[in-house]
Amino acid sequence: MSITLSNASLTAAVRPLGGELTSLQDQTGTEYIWQGAPAFWSGQNPILFPIVGSLKDGKTDVGGRTFEMGRHGFARQSTFTPVDQGPDYAVLELRESPETLARFPFPFLLQVRHQLLANGFSTTFAVENPGEAPLPFCVGAHTAIRCPLFKGERFEDYALMFDQPEDANTLLLTPQGLLRSGETEPMLHGGKVTLDYTAFQRLDTLIFQGLRSKTVRLQNRETGRGVSLDFQDFPMIAFWTKPGAPFLCLEPWQGCAASDRETGRFQDKPFAVTLAPGEQKTLAYTVTLLSGK
Repeated sequence: MSITLSNASLTAAVRPLGGELTSLQDQTGTEYIWQGAPAFWSGQNPILFPIVGSLKDGKTDVGGRTFEMGRHGFARQSTFTPVDQGPDYAVLELRESPETLARFPFPFLLQVRHQLLANGFSTTFAVENPGEAPLPFCVGAHTAIRCPLFKGERFEDYALMFDQPEDANTLLLTPQGLLRSGETEPMLHGGKVTLDYTAFQRLDTLIFQGLRSKTVRLQNRETGRGVSLDFQDFPMIAFWTKPGAPFLCLEPWQGCAASDRETGRFQDKPFAVTLAPGEQKTLAYTVTLLSGK
C-alpha cells in the first residue's frame, strides 16, 4: 500500500516497492509525476542503486569475482521498509539480503526520505556502510515529470533552462547503453535545450557532467509553467524520454553507465563513491513547481 503525504498545498504518494515517490498533485489536482503506461514506460520515479546505467556485458568485477546486475541496479525492484513518517514526509530503508548479496557482495543501508515542501518535494539518499570492508556504490534518481503538463500544450513547447550559461556536450551511448569512450556531441548552448523528440530518438539520453549550473528548469517557454530541479549534490545530470511519450525524466546521478573500454572493476566506475566501514554519504535533490510568468 502507498503512503499518503500532504501539506497545505500538495499531496503525494510514496510506494514501498522501489521506495519511490509516485504521485505529486497540487490543489487543482494537476499531477506532476508520470503515472506510467506500458505503451511507453511503466516506470515512474525509480531509485538507481547500487549502479546507475548499465554494466559492461551486464557484469562487474568485485575483488576479482564476477557479479551480474541489471540496468540501474536492484533497488527499484526491491521492497523498502517504512521506518519513520509524518503528515508530510516518509522515510524508508533497504538493507542487504541473500538476494542482493548474490549480485552485490556488500552489507549496506540505503535510507530514502521523501519530504513535501511548500511548493514541491525533496528526496534524500543516505547510504551507510555497516560492514567491515569498503563499500563502493553509485546512486541516482530517475524522476519522470509529465510533459506536457497542461491541456493544449505540446512536448516541443517546453525547454530545459539551466541557471548558468553553459556550452556543453552530451556524452554518447552505444546501443547496449554503455558510454562511448571519448565521444561527445554538442548539445547545450547558452544554457538552454529546446525539447524535440528527434534528439531522443537519435541519442536515447542526454547526459552532462561537470556543469556550472546547480539547477535546471523544465518549463513551457511561453507560460513559464513547469518544474525546477536542484541537483547540486550530484556531479552528473541526464534527461530521458521515449519518442512520443508525454514525460521527461530528470535524472541527477552520482555515477553512470559503464564505458565501452573500462576495466569492469566496480571501484573504477566514474563517480563511484567508496565508504569506509561506519561511514555515511548523503545526497539530496529538490523539485519545485513553477507557477509561470
